[in-house]
Amino acid sequence: MKNYSDLRKISKVFRQYGIALTGSKKYASFKDDLRMDKIYVYGLIFELEFELSKQIADDKVDEVSAPVQIIDLLMS
Repeated sequence: MKNYSDLRKISKVFRQYGIALTGSKKYASFKDDLRMDKIYVYGLIFELEFELSKQIADDKVDEVSAPVQIIDLLMS
């Protein structure tokens, strides 16, 4: 049940940033498809970490290029 709660929180934060997680959109590139600046992506990650009270390793954050990657890191 905790995973479901976490997924709802994640979905809420992504919606606040105007990012849909439906279908293939969760695989969209932050840079190319969503036209997001790296600083904006870092802000998104910060809010997700804060909302879930989890932290993603800095070396993993630099490798993130799509919403699904952030979700995988937060759920693992």
